Amino acid sequence: MSGFPADHEGAEVRVSPNFGPRREGARPEFIILHYTGMETGEAAESWLCDPVSEVSSHYLVHEDGAITQMVRESDRAWHAGKGSWRGETDVNSSSIGIEIVNPGHVLGYHDFTDAQIGAVIVLCRGIVARHRVMPENVLAHSDVAPGRKVDPGEKFPWQVLARAGIGHYVEASPIGGGRFLSAGDRGEPVEALQSMLALYGYGVEISGIFDQQTKTVVEAFQRHFRTEQIDGIADRSTIKTLHQLLSALPQSLT
Repeated sequence: MSGFPADHEGAEVRVSPNFGPRREGARPEFIILHYTGMETGEAAESWLCDPVSEVSSHYLVHEDGAITQMVRESDRAWHAGKGSWRGETDVNSSSIGIEIVNPGHVLGYHDFTDAQIGAVIVLCRGIVARHRVMPENVLAHSDVAPGRKVDPGEKFPWQVLARAGIGHYVEASPIGGGRFLSAGDRGEPVEALQSMLALYGYGVEISGIFDQQTKTVVEAFQRHFRTEQIDGIADRSTIKTLHQLLSALPQSLT
């Protein structure tokens, strides 16, 4: 493919060879936000367009807010890898991926720029309008691949997107005392926690045992919705925030 008209007005098109058809008639239901985790935006853009990498994304948002589109929205980009959300395991076929330039936790994680966040908001608004993406389906890479991925990370300002009408968000309950659940705990309270996480969308086994998988999913939840403290411990703040999010979901999902 030599080129295609940009789906997002103003985006520069640079075609990646790393894409394919969406499987079994899947359509974009989710928006997955990532960070690039590379030293520069130029390096990330080149890697996403290199056939050797076998990775791609529909969009890349540079630090100055410039947007590059590499895969048509109608096609399946290779951005999410192995993961799941609400039982959907082929996340690539049912999502649009947006990479946001940031070196990430290993190379010097820093705040995202105002220009980037403004561009992400405008880009997401267009995708939501074109594909009727529900607010609760605007997700972090770490949500669909807990433990394996941590991007876009705790510095990503989900609350700013929410004020602009993008995503599903509630103010986190303040951290305080009270009972908590952590590794090694068992019983009905753990089962209830796992059930709430699974109902929201996370891929977690409902076993009644607070195992490593549960800790990892709690960390992923905190990284998106309760960023003040990411420790994998289901304290009162974490559980109350999760309950508030579930209460704010459409009844059809709960």
